[in-house]
Parts: sequence; structure tokens; C-alpha cells
Amino acid sequence: MIATTRSTECSAPGASLMLAFELGSTKWVLGFTTAPAQRPRVRTIAAGDLPGLTKEILLAKARFGVPLDAPVRSCYEAGRDGFWLHRWLIAQAVENVVVDSSSIEVNRRARRAKTDRLDVGKLLALLLRWLGGERKVWSVVHVPSPEAEAQRQVTREIATVREDRKRVRNRIQSLLATQGIRLELHTGFVEHLATLQTGDGRALPAAFRLRLEHEWAHLEAIEARMTAVTAARDEQIATGTDRVATVARQLCTMRGVAETSAAVFSAELFGTRTFRNGRQLGAVLGLVPVPYRSDQRVQDQGISKAGRTELRRISLQLAWCWVRWQPTSALTQWFLTHFGPAGGRSKRIGIVALARKLAIALWRYVEHGIVPNGATLKA
Repeated sequence: MIATTRSTECSAPGASLMLAFELGSTKWVLGFTTAPAQRPRVRTIAAGDLPGLTKEILLAKARFGVPLDAPVRSCYEAGRDGFWLHRWLIAQAVENVVVDSSSIEVNRRARRAKTDRLDVGKLLALLLRWLGGERKVWSVVHVPSPEAEAQRQVTREIATVREDRKRVRNRIQSLLATQGIRLELHTGFVEHLATLQTGDGRALPAAFRLRLEHEWAHLEAIEARMTAVTAARDEQIATGTDRVATVARQLCTMRGVAETSAAVFSAELFGTRTFRNGRQLGAVLGLVPVPYRSDQRVQDQGISKAGRTELRRISLQLAWCWVRWQPTSALTQWFLTHFGPAGGRSKRIGIVALARKLAIALWRYVEHGIVPNGATLKA
């Protein structure tokens, strides 16, 4: 008799094949199993090799003795590959979930072993627990539709171009500062370079002038791109017929809400997502408190800061605009009553709470047409 080192194959009629991905830029590590106590089958394929993935799934079914038509349930962490793999797996009748990587439990020791093989084994164990009904084991990402993902690109491009513009402007100002020059960036900047003098009275070196001319040309290209993208966004809000444009137009009817915040809120929240209650909306914005209470230790950890930073920035700016342009609204009166007299740091804390309340009020306005108490609409 020939001894075998393989574990007992699964021949149950209702067995499923579990698959976990560890996605990398050059390779994918796949982990297969059918039961918690079973040693996983780990294989490596080239990144994006879908025919190789299909082949490995068939080989894993043969290895574990499950039928070819047995269901496959998989998971992977949200990251650089986005959601295209999830959509491909769904099209192949694979039940896939995309997991928030920050919600995965890890060893708390200062030094812990971390390899792709260990990570894929951990994902398999968590997938089995999640399929067994333990829903708190991780957070599942709600995958947007391709249309919703596309509709968010205009506002995200504007945010990216704004950051590029800030970097180039800071770089120009830094180059000038190294030569002791303080100069405003305005039209005619290139012509003014020929007459500039350094802080110690020398003419600006030709190499610096050439570098600054190149940076200025880069800045002008970024400004032109910003103008074009902003015009496209405004045109979409004015004449668009999809839900994102419709919601943005509705938000713009509220005094204190302009095109920038309306477009971001519509594309990222109200026009492409659904919420059951205000708590879900606050969690997406990352404006919910994170308490810490253990035995006698009680500590305020501030807000969660989950989700996109751009959303929180727009929410806080919109809250300040609301206080200015909606002075008679109930939200503004609440803010001034609780945080206005103290001023300073108290106002900065209170504006975060106001931003969360205002986002919920705008969501109710979009979904149910309920105008915030005391708020006024534009003429």
C-alpha cells in the first residue's frame, strides 16, 4: 500500500469551494479549501491571469473531490485592483465579497510574521467564519455599479487637479524663496523674471529662470485643465438628465450650497448610494465619534475619519457656509447656542457635529423633499 500525505478529500454533495485572493502588482496568491480544519491549497499565478485562475479553480475542485458544478465562494481585500475582478467573478457565477482591509483582525504583537501565504490562509479562515454567520468578522465593501463609478470621476478629477495646482505653485514659491525673492504669481510672471534680482542683489541665474519658466508653463496647463473640467461639471449639473445631475441641481436650490459641494455630495453620496438611516451616512463621511471605555479608562478618540478625506473637507466647508448663509435655520441656531459663546476650539469641535447633522438634513431633503427647519431656498 502506498502511503499518502493528503488530507481526506471532500465528497459531500453540498460542498462548496472557498477561494481567497492575495492580490499583488506582479502575482496573485490563491488559497483554496472546503472545510475549516482542512489544509488549504495555495497556488501562485501571474497578476491578471484570468485563464490561469479558471484553471486553478478547476484543479482545486478535482483535488478536493467536489463536483465541477459546486459553488465557489471567494473574497479579496479592496485595493489597487478596484472592483473589476469582483465583476468578472460574479459573471463567472462565483459568489465574491470585497473586504475592507482595515477591518481585518491582526495579531497585536509588535513583530508578527507576514507573508502572502499566511495572509491568504487568514483570509480563508475569516471567509469560513463569515459564511458561517459571523457577520462582525470584517466589513464588506458595497461595490458600486460601473455607471456610478464613472459618474464620480469628474469631481475626483477636479480634486486631483486642485492638488496638482497647489504642488506646482508651492514649488515655484519655494524656488523663488531659495533666492530671497518674494513674488506674487500672476499674469506676466515670465516677463517679470528677466528683471528679478536675488536677495543679495545679483541677477537671477539663467538656470533658475529656465526652471521657473517650465514650472509656470506646467501651472498654466493645469489651470487650463481645471477650467475645462469645472466647465464640464457645471454643464453636467445644468443640463444632465441622470440621477447625479438631478440631485446636484436639487442641492443647488438650497441657499449656501454651490456647485462644488453639490456635485461632490451627489456623485459620492446621494446620487450613487442608498442609505437606510443617518447613522450610515455619518459613518461613510467618517464624522461619527469613536468612544473608548474600558474599566475605569474613558477616553475621547475623536471622529473615525473613515472614508474619503475630500468628503470630510467639503462637509466642513459646507457647514461653515451654512452658518453664514442660513442664519435663521435651526441647525445654525443650535450651533451658535451650544458652541458660539465659547469660540475658538469649541467652534472647531462644534462644526464637525454640525457637518454631520447638515449632511443628514440634506439627505432627507434629497430623498423625501423635507427642507431643513428654518432654511431658505434660492430665489
